[in-house]
Amino acid sequence: MKRLTPHFTLEELTHSDTAARLGIDNAPHEEAVKNLQILAEGLELVRTKLDGHAIRISSGFRSLELNRALRSKDTSRHIMGLAADFSCPSYGTINDVMHAISESSIEYEQLIMEFNSWIHISFPATNEAPRRQTFVIDKSGVKSYT
Repeated sequence: MKRLTPHFTLEELTHSDTAARLGIDNAPHEEAVKNLQILAEGLELVRTKLDGHAIRISSGFRSLELNRALRSKDTSRHIMGLAADFSCPSYGTINDVMHAISESSIEYEQLIMEFNSWIHISFPATNEAPRRQTFVIDKSGVKSYT
């Protein structure tokens, strides 16, 4: 098991039940492994902001084939190894987690509360400025988080 940071492993950030079920190879390419280090470090900041509560990762790195099987966009930062979907029920509701991160100084690329069920967070690549875009996606579409 390759530990990227104190609380996150390469295996955790690349595991996919869907890939296993569909027989899709979800091994990250070399650049994605470097980016997964950035992702893990960002998730450590999130975990600290959430008072050290464990984060449940539901999706991290996705190969292009897996990403397409999930009907996600080819521009997804999951493909780059810079995004994760997660929840933290021991901290509070999805809205509590969203609020804590959006009000923090964490330099994320995008923070998206999806269907009030999980949070998507992505981080900027090396030499990219964080855009700190914050959205909500629900049945009615995409809107800014306020």
